Amino acid sequence: MYDLLIVGAGLYGAVFAAEAAARGYKCLVIDKRKHIGGNVYTENRSGINVHVYGAHIFHTDNTEVWNYVNRYAEFNRYTKSPIARYRDELYNLPFNMNTFHALWGVVTPEEAKEKIREQVQAENISEPGNLEEQALSLGGRDIYEKLIKGYTEKQWGRSCSELPVEIIKRLPFRFVYDNNYFNDRYQGIPIGGYTGLVGKILDSPDIDVRTGIDFFENRERLEADSQKTVFTGQIDAYYDYSLGALEYRSLRFETEELETESYQGNAVVNYTEYEIPYTRIIEHKYFELTGNAAPGSRTIITREYPCEWKKGDEPYYPLNDARNEELYKRYAALAEQESRVIFGGRLGKYKYFDMDDVIAEALSDAASKLE
Repeated sequence: MYDLLIVGAGLYGAVFAAEAAARGYKCLVIDKRKHIGGNVYTENRSGINVHVYGAHIFHTDNTEVWNYVNRYAEFNRYTKSPIARYRDELYNLPFNMNTFHALWGVVTPEEAKEKIREQVQAENISEPGNLEEQALSLGGRDIYEKLIKGYTEKQWGRSCSELPVEIIKRLPFRFVYDNNYFNDRYQGIPIGGYTGLVGKILDSPDIDVRTGIDFFENRERLEADSQKTVFTGQIDAYYDYSLGALEYRSLRFETEELETESYQGNAVVNYTEYEIPYTRIIEHKYFELTGNAAPGSRTIITREYPCEWKKGDEPYYPLNDARNEELYKRYAALAEQESRVIFGGRLGKYKYFDMDDVIAEALSDAASKLE
């Protein structure tokens, strides 16, 4: 019945389906959730577009990808400028002159650089052996203790001294008074939310979309009804964990609608001390507001709690340490032998992708793997 069965209606699956349909393929897109969009799914509640699975800000230097998404949605001019809260102290992110002034009272770039040099030299670390030593060797004690340590240990569920250097190979120091988190040329959020964007990408007479369908519960019938499968779920789950389970970090979200005009005055506030169990609070209305206004008598916030992943939980972040990378290579070797299956996305390729990278990967894979 179908040329392609595409498992997963997130960005990778949607873009691959659209490219396949443009080449004349008949596609069935399924998702076990009851909605399209994957983790970028947004839902309108009380007139506010809620990022149900955490904050997603589109940013890219890839003009091809930027032009692609703008075919399907108009983007606002949102600029990511999070605040870091350590106890009762507030700091701007990414690390920039506003951050350094709040930390040390310095006012010039050279004063900030000298302060960092002093603290790095005091640590006297020549060859970092873990994330803690790497962070100290790059930014010194103050930045590590207040802005890195607690947040990172909550995020990964491990002590920084037990985490690999690779997680924090470098720290982005910017010696300018600029709170823009990203350096990319293009940045924004689709007006009306991401669900509309994904819906328009999937809008083709050659694409059928069915949500609330579990691939594994209906695998035999679904595969019999299609020539090939594009699988964006966990690669280890596809092989029934036959070589062992890959590890992930998961997230839990706690969302509240409040009878107040504004809760925190910013879209994202990170909580960097370990004793507070959530890593950040998102105030969704500020993803689409500009200036100082916060109209409306209600707001919606989400607290984001990192947690250990177990089978059945939603996997958000691949845990790309040496053990898991070696296991993934073994699964990837199995995947290379498949003639009827294409693996894609962050779970299919066991790699954390930004949204623009997911789209670029889907465009590239469709071009190379569809005849």
